[in-house]
Amino acid sequence: MRILFVCTGNTCRSPMAEGIFRKLARERGIDAEVASAGVAAVAGLPISRHAEGVLKDWGVHDQITSTPLHAELIEWADLILTLTAGHKQQAITAFPEKADKIYTLKEYVEDDEIVLAEQAELSRLIADLELSRALGQALDEAKEQRIRELLQRMPRYDISDPFGGSREDYDLTAQEISTALEKLIAKLERERLR
Repeated sequence: MRILFVCTGNTCRSPMAEGIFRKLARERGIDAEVASAGVAAVAGLPISRHAEGVLKDWGVHDQITSTPLHAELIEWADLILTLTAGHKQQAITAFPEKADKIYTLKEYVEDDEIVLAEQAELSRLIADLELSRALGQALDEAKEQRIRELLQRMPRYDISDPFGGSREDYDLTAQEISTALEKLIAKLERERLR
């Protein structure tokens, strides 16, 4: 399994996700390669001082430098996990043919059955709506209303952005990331047992 974490500049959130995931996967015997990139990254920049400090506290001493999101990385990855819905949308817009392997991290590890059922319903309704538009058919008002209701209830899947913040902000973001990564590890372990 090859996993790519994506954020904006690839200096804060996605490098922390990469480093922490690599450590957790190694400790749990998960066979995975991991990398990170940014939708607006400049190649070769060091990760932020606070992100580096967080990783050192986790016992991660990887040398991670920023990498722009590019086609070869998209091809390399089996799974692309973005840190926000905005990053997901940017990645899908740039690589629409790979949309089926691009998720937000929190979305991918969602395990609430009600939320999962509502997400599936929302996807079906949006597909129906887009098909109606493409065929020049009138839009079903009841379906549009249901889409609005479901969108209002969907959880927010963005990981907070510590950029420019204090070390405490980075610690809080790292905790948010690690909670999602624990769920990811559990999901990968379940899939491995199948």
